[in-house]
Amino acid sequence: MTSAGATAAFSFAPTQEPDFERLFEIRLLAMRPSLERIGRFDPERARARFRDTFRPKHTRLILDLAERLTGCVAFGPHDGALLLEHFYLAPEAQGRGVGSAVLRCLMSEADASAKAIRLDVLRGSDAKRFYERHGFVETHRDEFDIYLERLPERA
Repeated sequence: MTSAGATAAFSFAPTQEPDFERLFEIRLLAMRPSLERIGRFDPERARARFRDTFRPKHTRLILDLAERLTGCVAFGPHDGALLLEHFYLAPEAQGRGVGSAVLRCLMSEADASAKAIRLDVLRGSDAKRFYERHGFVETHRDEFDIYLERLPERA
């Protein structure tokens, strides 16, 4: 699948188990500033958490126009909704509209299936504002995370 916007174009590719290490490296680069801000940056804990929740079947590589890996996103069924997790872009791909283009594509898929999208973001992360700009609302929070949801739009 390919999507092109005014400022961002990307394609998805399937993920396989051997992609774990390179996706983990993107995760570390993307998450490190937020985790350091709250004093929770620990590469080993990050590896364990990513390993425990890595679902290649539901994870997509995000490629740029030259088919270079720029990020990943996991998006699949969970408790009657669609769970969006592990949405990471390499720092050089951030701020260029790629994240919004990817999210719009996923929201279209959710709308077509009439399912809500649920996700969580780290407290203090800029990601909360990003998702709120795209129609997500906070449902609850815990010590470290804020949980958001977007209900499907009706045709």
